[in-house]
Amino acid sequence: MSNVIQASQLTLAYDNGAKEIIKDANFTIKKGEFVFITGPSGSGKSTLLKALYGQLTPTAGSLVVGGNDLAHIRRKKLQELRTHMGIIFQDYKLVNEWTVSKNVVLPLMIAGYSSEIQDTQARRLLKHVKLSEHGDKYPLELSGGEQQRVGVARALSKNPVVILADEPTGNLDDYSSNVIWDLMENACQQLDTTVLVVTHKIPTIFSLPYRHFIIESKGVYEVH
Repeated sequence: MSNVIQASQLTLAYDNGAKEIIKDANFTIKKGEFVFITGPSGSGKSTLLKALYGQLTPTAGSLVVGGNDLAHIRRKKLQELRTHMGIIFQDYKLVNEWTVSKNVVLPLMIAGYSSEIQDTQARRLLKHVKLSEHGDKYPLELSGGEQQRVGVARALSKNPVVILADEPTGNLDDYSSNVIWDLMENACQQLDTTVLVVTHKIPTIFSLPYRHFIIESKGVYEVH
């Protein structure tokens, strides 16, 4: 399996380097792996996801994603890299004025795909997340669990190489959480997508093999 993400002596900080969050981290994640990232509140879990998405530039060391070192990446190349990533947020980040179908294909709209491709992909993905009958509804007409399933469908819309999920089930009941975990397991297993999930708690019902990293005291450590 090839490496999708590689960190070497990675340091992440805010305030022009004055406030270090992660220091000298080293880890490698391969294609098709499912990875949980845990740690105390404020330890740097979401900061690491921001760096992986290119929203925060490393202060020192290297962070290579898909062959691109995010410490030195150009804007155009970063935008191109992001088209191969799916992002799932805790607060869904759906456009409430748009239908569910339109929310699902937002990444395809940005990339300039034809309306035919958008419609086909919307139908396929809504069927996949068991929301076929909700395509013409608006996000606020759905439950929280259903909105997050729309978020998962959107993250899958361009068949991403990597999915980054920030507390994707933090606001959901047990049933909705289990549905979301199943969808992400399927993406990893069937599409060979690399999945990184920041969470406070690893689900007890989880069938795939996974890796577990914990962030504490500015370090990133693998739990074996």
